Amino acid sequence: MPSFDIVNRIDMQEVDNAVNNAKKEISTRYDLRQSRWELDLDRKERRLKLLAADEMKLKAIQQILVTHLVRRKVEAKSLSFGKAEGTSQGHIKCEGTFREGIDPETARRIVKLIKDTKLKVQAAVMDDQVRVTGKKIDDLQSVISMLKGAEIPIPLQYVNMKD
Repeated sequence: MPSFDIVNRIDMQEVDNAVNNAKKEISTRYDLRQSRWELDLDRKERRLKLLAADEMKLKAIQQILVTHLVRRKVEAKSLSFGKAEGTSQGHIKCEGTFREGIDPETARRIVKLIKDTKLKVQAAVMDDQVRVTGKKIDDLQSVISMLKGAEIPIPLQYVNMKD
């Protein structure tokens, strides 16, 4: 029976490339060149650490980073920034995290959206992904197109399409 999986995965190599490209751009930007800034990626923890001289420069660094992530086909919805805080040296720091996997609440919402379509498919939550099975591939493709148009707070990928 045809099936596919709905997942939320991040290619950390692309994230690493985007961070490196953002660092190059930041180092050449006129408004950021003379100030202290840091942009560090912890690949294992999937965390970003940002440091800037003031809040305006921190926002500029975040914007540059998001631009480079989008260029590398990493969706901006997968990155969430924490609250900016002051440091003892007078700088502003912020942390960002990459969310991977589908949380149970979002998975239930996806299953409900699929059931509301009245297509002859079954959706089941499996760990941090949702498996959709059906008799017709056309029904599965209809589910994919419906989910692409839905307002879901995380980026979704559709993998393991099997006949």
